[in-house]
Amino acid sequence: MRAMRMLLLAGAAMIGMGAASPPPRSAGLDTHAIAVQRFGNDAPWYQDRIPFFESADPKIDAVYYYRWQLYRGHQRDLGEEGYITTEFFDDVDWQRHPYASLNDATGFHLAEGRWLNDRRFADDYIRFMYRGGNDRHFTDYMADSVWGRYLIDGDKAGVLEHLPVMRHIYRLWDEKFDFDKGLYFVEPLLDATEYTVSSIDASGGKDGFRGGDAFRPSVNSYMYANARALAKMATMAGDTAMAQEYEARAQALKDHVLADLWSETLGHFIDRHQSRKNPHVNYWDPIRNRELVGYLPWMFDLVPDEAKYAGAWTHLLDPASLAGRAGMRTVEASYEYYMRQYRYLGDAPECQWNGPIWPYQTTQVLIAMANLLDHHSQQGPVSRSDYMRLLRQYTALHYQGDRLDLEEDYHPETGKPIVGLDRSHHYFHSGYNDLILGGLVGIRPRADDVLEVNPLLPDAGDPQALAWFRAQDVPYHGHRIAVTWDADGSHYGRGKGLSVEVDGKEVARRETLGRIELPVTRIANAPVARPINRAVQLVRSQFPMGSASSNTDSENVHDAIDGRTWFFPELPNGWSSAPGEANQWYAVDLGKPVSIGRAELAFFADGKQFAVPQSYRLQAMVNGQWRDVAVPKGVPRANGVTDLRFAGRAARQWRVLMRQPQGKAIRLAEIKLFDR
Repeated sequence: MRAMRMLLLAGAAMIGMGAASPPPRSAGLDTHAIAVQRFGNDAPWYQDRIPFFESADPKIDAVYYYRWQLYRGHQRDLGEEGYITTEFFDDVDWQRHPYASLNDATGFHLAEGRWLNDRRFADDYIRFMYRGGNDRHFTDYMADSVWGRYLIDGDKAGVLEHLPVMRHIYRLWDEKFDFDKGLYFVEPLLDATEYTVSSIDASGGKDGFRGGDAFRPSVNSYMYANARALAKMATMAGDTAMAQEYEARAQALKDHVLADLWSETLGHFIDRHQSRKNPHVNYWDPIRNRELVGYLPWMFDLVPDEAKYAGAWTHLLDPASLAGRAGMRTVEASYEYYMRQYRYLGDAPECQWNGPIWPYQTTQVLIAMANLLDHHSQQGPVSRSDYMRLLRQYTALHYQGDRLDLEEDYHPETGKPIVGLDRSHHYFHSGYNDLILGGLVGIRPRADDVLEVNPLLPDAGDPQALAWFRAQDVPYHGHRIAVTWDADGSHYGRGKGLSVEVDGKEVARRETLGRIELPVTRIANAPVARPINRAVQLVRSQFPMGSASSNTDSENVHDAIDGRTWFFPELPNGWSSAPGEANQWYAVDLGKPVSIGRAELAFFADGKQFAVPQSYRLQAMVNGQWRDVAVPKGVPRANGVTDLRFAGRAARQWRVLMRQPQGKAIRLAEIKLFDR
C-alpha cells in the first residue's frame, strides 16, 4: 500500500463555520496575470468567477481557458428572467423562440457552470428551464445535472426548489415508454443524433434524418439517471413514497438495459428497433453495428463492475471499430453506410451521426471512461494513459490551425470540421472543463461532507503523464479548494506529490498519485447577486427598443440589446456603425421612465475594420433634451466591458454618444442599463 500523509491542520475542525461570504482566494497562481493573459480586456468577467488551472501541457491549458470564453459568450441575459445558456451563437430554426434555448445541451451547460464561483448563471438557467423552458424538444438528463450541481454547491434549498416540476416532466416522458418492454424509445433526431444506424436502416439506407424510432442506450440511461436523482432529492425532502417510487423506476430501467440492450454478439450496448410496420426493419430487432452511444450507461454508473461489460471498451480503442485517427467515430467503420453524406444545406454538408466525431458524444464517453477508471475494478483494456491520450485528442479538435474554434463535428481520420456553417463556430453542445476538474484533476463531488480527489493521470514515465498541475479557487460546499500535483516537487517548490488546500490552507498531502478523502463540512454559499439589465429585449417590435445614427437595419440595431455578449471575430455581434460620419450614437427607449444608475458598454475591435470610440458619453433624455449623465475620460475597453456608474436618475430614453475614429467603424456588442 502506497504511503499517504494526511495533514489535518489545527483549523481544520473549524471548516464549516462562519458567515455566508465568499471564502478566501488561494495563494499560488497569479490569477490576475493569467486572466489578463488569457482574456485581455475582458479579464474582469473571469477574475472572481472561474477556477484557475495550469499544467505541463500548454494546449490543455489554452483550451481550458478558451472553454470559459465559450461559456461566457453563450450566457444570454434575459433581463428579469435572468441568464440562460445557449447552444448556438446564431439563431436556428429548431430553438425555443425567442430565447434561443435548447434542452439537449443543458446537461453540458450545467456540468460546466457548476464549477463557477458565481452561482447565478447555473441557478438562473435551472429556474428558466423548470418554469416552462424545458419543452422536451430533445431527450435530456437535466434532473441528474441539477443533482450534479448540488454535489458541488451543497445548496439543499436550490436542489429541491423545482422537485415537483422535475417529477411532472419525468412522467411526461411516459409517451415514449413501451410498457411491455419496460424501456423508453425515441426517434434519433429527437435524441439530437440524426442519421444513426437505426434511422438510416429504417429508411433502407436511403436517408435517416427522420424516423428510425429505437430503444436506445442514451434515452434509457438519461431516464435512469433522472429517476435516481429524483429519488435522492425526494429522500432529502422527506418524501419517502416518492423516493421509493423513483428508486424502483431506476432499478427497473437498469435491469431492462442490462437484459435487453446489451448485445452478447457485439459485446456492446446497442439500439433495438421500435419501428412497427416498417419494410426494412423489424420491431425489437437489434441494430447491426456498434455505436459510440453504447458507452453512455457508464456515464451514469448504470453498468455493474463486471469483466463482461468492461470488455466493450475494446471497441473504443480498435482502429477497425470506433477509434478514428483523429477521434472517436460515432459508428464503427464496418457499417455499410459509414460516412455516407446524405444531407446538405446548399452545397455544405449538414450534421450526421454515421461516423463523424462529435464533441457532444466524445465528452459523454470521456465522462463514462472517468467513472470506469475511478471506481471500477474491471476496466477492460482501458488505462489512465488511454484517458489522457483521448483527452488530448479531443483537445486538438478545438484548434483550427493556431486559432481556437470548436465546431459541430469532424472527420474521424483528418480531424477537420465537416459542417463548417456559420452557426457551427464556437458551438456549445459539449463539455471540457468538467473533464479537466472532474477527471484529470480528479475532484469527485459528493453529497456528504467529504472532499474526494483522485487524479486520472498515469504514473511518471508514461508518455501521457503530466509532471505538474494546479487547480485553484474551485468551489466546493461553500469553500474554495485547490489541488496541486508536482511529481518531483521542483515546479512549485512546495514538496513532492499531490496536495489539497481548503480556503488557502493545505489539509492533505500524499507523495504519489492516488485517492485522497478528507472531511469538509459544508457552509452556506455567498448569496447570489442578481442585478437586472433593463435594456434587454428579445423581440424586435417591443420595448425596450433600439435606434441608431447609421446602419439602421432592424437586426443590426437590435443585436446591441439582445442579451448576447461575445468578442469572437468569426461571428459578428452587436450594432455596427457606418464608417465615415464622425459622430455616432446608439439609443435605447425603455418604453417608460426607469431609474438607472449603472451602464455596461461592450465594444468589439479587431485592429482592422472596427475600433472603439475616441470619446464617448452616456446621456438621458430629460425634459425633451439629451443630458449628460456620465462623461468618462479616455476611451472604452476594446473587447471587454466598460462599467459606468453615476447618480441614479429616471428616464425613458438613454443613449451613448460616440466619436468614431477616422476610417473605422464602431461595433457596440451590447449595451446594458441597471438600476445600480
